[in-house]
Amino acid sequence: MTVVGLALLTLVPGELGGSETYIRELLHALAEVGELDYRVLLPPAAAELETGLPSEVATEYRRARTPRERLVAMAAAAARPAPLSRRLQEVDVAHYPLTIRLPAVDAPTVVTLHDVQHLDLPHLFGRAERAFRAAAWHRSVRSADRVVVPSGFVRDRAVAKLGLEPTRVVVIHSGVDHARFRPGSAEREPFLLYPARRWPHKNHQRLFEAFGRLRAELPELRLVLTGDGSPVATPDGVEALGLVAPDALVDLYQRASALVFPSLYEGFGQPPLEAMACGCPVACSNAGALPEVVGDAARLFDPRDPGAIVDAVRDVLEMPDDWSRRGLERAAAYSWEATARGHEDVYRSLASTRS
Repeated sequence: MTVVGLALLTLVPGELGGSETYIRELLHALAEVGELDYRVLLPPAAAELETGLPSEVATEYRRARTPRERLVAMAAAAARPAPLSRRLQEVDVAHYPLTIRLPAVDAPTVVTLHDVQHLDLPHLFGRAERAFRAAAWHRSVRSADRVVVPSGFVRDRAVAKLGLEPTRVVVIHSGVDHARFRPGSAEREPFLLYPARRWPHKNHQRLFEAFGRLRAELPELRLVLTGDGSPVATPDGVEALGLVAPDALVDLYQRASALVFPSLYEGFGQPPLEAMACGCPVACSNAGALPEVVGDAARLFDPRDPGAIVDAVRDVLEMPDDWSRRGLERAAAYSWEATARGHEDVYRSLASTRS
């Protein structure tokens, strides 16, 4: 039986956005439909993570949550790699879902690259962060036997920006948990929903400008925000809920008149799919991987143009049933089970090179 090790040493629960969703859902799907033998290596900071797979905590790795603590922990692990590497010495394939190849092993390796935003939009990152990614991410990706990416967009950008051989890069779309994200029975209410952390590329300020114009036409319309981050001034009619529980987010998807998603950059784009699975009409940026993910099931707009955001939202609010139907059909094509099977195909392919 092929043994696959999944190393998650740089995981910090609650801090990593979509990449953490990918990890949690991939592990659960592998536990449900996977046919290989798995070993999960967890950091002390995520010791309580429920994986559904055989797991162990790497006590040799320092407990780390803040950026500084994470850098110190990674440096210490790199300086003394043997104890951590021994924990995966029996695996046939090692997968690093958080990009950084830690610990190093002799087996064939898979690295997931979620995006190359730091190369495409470098002005949104500080010098230290860009230097860290160049040292840690780029080395890991270039040395991997296979690089898994969540979209064709990321594949093309990784090939262009990092010089990767296209044959080493495998596109595996993320999925949707249809048991959780599904239409509800409540009436839709006059609010737009934007679930996003306050990261620069999430483009809140242009959304606020567009919402101000919409509210002049539709004074009863509200904008509901979820996700944490640096506080920003919010205009009238905007409600910032902060981090919300998963069930609360589903409830918002089921009650919102529409999802508006003005992100400047996405390697995949989970929220539009989750909204679609809940029957929520979607107005969505045309940036990054989003057009690839949503197809013609969302009304696309230029996220740098507040007027375009206004027009797109107005369109979905005028024909909600049509956009809801399109979204449900589109979301049905995505599942975490398919994502897990795609990963197993990569694992098997690499394991066969050792026999």
